[in-house]
Amino acid sequence: MSELKFEMAGVLGTGLLAALFSSIRVERIDAHHYERLRAAGEPLIFVFWHGQLLPLVHAHRNEGVIVLVSQHADGEYITRVLRRNGFGAVRGSSTRGATKGLKGLIRAARSGRDLALTPDGPRGPARVMKAGALAVAQATGLPIVPLAVGSSSGWRLRSWDGFLVPRPLSTIRIQYAPPVRVPRDADRDALEGLGVSVEATLNAMTDDLAGRVDR
Repeated sequence: MSELKFEMAGVLGTGLLAALFSSIRVERIDAHHYERLRAAGEPLIFVFWHGQLLPLVHAHRNEGVIVLVSQHADGEYITRVLRRNGFGAVRGSSTRGATKGLKGLIRAARSGRDLALTPDGPRGPARVMKAGALAVAQATGLPIVPLAVGSSSGWRLRSWDGFLVPRPLSTIRIQYAPPVRVPRDADRDALEGLGVSVEATLNAMTDDLAGRVDR
């Protein structure tokens, strides 16, 4: 019964997403920061805040990106929708299944796949960087590409992350920052400094995009 429930949720969720985004325009800012890496055949790690996931499922669908999804019960619903939109999924988080998740991401990186992580997930606090993404970057050697999402019009759910749902006919803007590389020999202080820097970049881009309104 659970399998049928999850599968139906995946089908329904994918249909709703397709309907919602059929009238939404996507604008990419500084996309060359990740396009150059892909052109060179170098996998990367997308890092973004948890509340901005929905528009990115649409914008980066069918690219084979591997997403780290929480092992909490609702994670299976998210996994089904992701897979129907051309993503892969590894289950784990900073709170549950951390070792399993890290091993799965390392395997995906070695096979040449891009990764995607939400460093404030799965339960917050919102827009606060946890160490997991940096640990993955250090272990895999892949560059981190921070990105942020804004919408000209949208709803914010009353959830811990203020989950963004763009309105029909709106424009979603995705801004990409320059790649950040984590040295294999980085010590605790260096990692902490990189975390502060990435968090500041994500928050600055998020705030900037939130201030832009279509004319």
